[in-house]
Amino acid sequence: MGVGAVIAFAAAASAQTASENLTNPDATSQGDVSVTIYNNGQALVQDIRQLPIAQGRSRIEFPDVSAQIRPETLSFNAEGAGIVEQNFDFDLLTPGKLMEKAIGQTITLIRTNPATGAETRERATVLSTAGGVVVKIGDRIEVLRDDGLPVRAVFDRVPPNLRARPTLSVTVDAARGGMRPASIRYLTPGLGWSADYVALFDEPKGAIDMQGWVTLTNNTGTTFHDANTLLIAGSPGQGSGRRSPPRGMVRPGTESAAREQVGDFYLYPTNARTTIANAQTKQVSFLDVQGVPARRVYTRTVDWLQNDGGPQPVSSSLSFATSRAAGLGDALPSGTVRFYQRDSKGTPQFIGESNIGHTPAGSELMLTTGNAFDVYLQAEVETRQKITSSEWERSSRYRVIQDGEVVTQVESERPVEYYRTTMRYTMTNAKSEPVNIDLVQSGLDRGWWSHDFRIVSEDVPGEQINLGSRKWTVPVPANGTREFRVTYEARY
Repeated sequence: MGVGAVIAFAAAASAQTASENLTNPDATSQGDVSVTIYNNGQALVQDIRQLPIAQGRSRIEFPDVSAQIRPETLSFNAEGAGIVEQNFDFDLLTPGKLMEKAIGQTITLIRTNPATGAETRERATVLSTAGGVVVKIGDRIEVLRDDGLPVRAVFDRVPPNLRARPTLSVTVDAARGGMRPASIRYLTPGLGWSADYVALFDEPKGAIDMQGWVTLTNNTGTTFHDANTLLIAGSPGQGSGRRSPPRGMVRPGTESAAREQVGDFYLYPTNARTTIANAQTKQVSFLDVQGVPARRVYTRTVDWLQNDGGPQPVSSSLSFATSRAAGLGDALPSGTVRFYQRDSKGTPQFIGESNIGHTPAGSELMLTTGNAFDVYLQAEVETRQKITSSEWERSSRYRVIQDGEVVTQVESERPVEYYRTTMRYTMTNAKSEPVNIDLVQSGLDRGWWSHDFRIVSEDVPGEQINLGSRKWTVPVPANGTREFRVTYEARY
């Protein structure tokens, strides 16, 4: 049985509760607060307060620090004072904690008669709070039940190490006394940010308007009042290792964004100080651009020797660049891009979303919004046959001739088996206008022994994206069908 379910507590007024001003939710002991928030749910808090510091050794309290403070990261600075010891009081004032701290002590129980409204008071000794509250009243032992009867527990005092707000205390040794600024700096989890983008796609104009929003989330247990807030795109101290390319990136950019950097991280300051309330999500605008050139792209990637059981929808994507020439010219922190498009009445309708990683300025992006409704592609192995070594040699190209003489000649390994494969890709378009489909055939490279695969014939000239993938842009007529064939020769 939870203590909070059966007891509404009241505490006798004390100097401590008065100083913490429990009745005012906006009251704070914080001073000039600066918060730097990283993408990994970690934040750096810097708080400068004007405090009276006594000469010699004394204890200074810093209420309203993060309830998730990492005490080992604390840095304290005050002129003429050095830190000797620090303590973090993380037991917060709740009905359950108050009752736990009262074990062995005497409290007052106030019961109200529902029929008459009359109150009776009894002194009780708290014996246990494990699974429920057990008290001793006179010669009897009683369990406070959750039976709907109004019961209040009144405590004579607040335990000294129980706080209404998370409190850090430091013991300092000062060479002189007096009022002066004292600053603390620490790291805390529970405070993070992410980027969200809203993009309005105008297909006839071939352009998008994009807004970028920073979404702040505070789960530290503390409100940061009127804070100078700085966001850093990156996750310092998260280790190294091989990372996959950012999602949706076709080609990384080579332009420097007009933003301040610290090391390898971009800074995104907010325009004004802001209060980051505990258990709150807040959004702040950081990007607003119009008329970025964009186009719709239909794509499908096919595995090697893939035989579809039937037509498959192609992916519908939007392609655009983050370059200055395109009107964007900014580094985009990782987040979610949500696309909208106006209907015939001019009302924006949601058409899909896609995630991006940290994206340098000048990058080319192609973000998938979903599957096309009207455009399909079916991949089939039309023919596949073994070929002889002499047929294989007819399509080989491995001699280097300089000044009429052969200067390099690679001997064929003459593998035992060779294959000639013709793939047929059948594309259908139910739209009233023609479309282009970017078809990618993957799986062409199987390792060092298969680097010399050959494209014997292709209906449309293709582009080799990398060693194992080749792309064709194939036009498909309106309300029509297109069969597209490619013949390969390979050792597999």
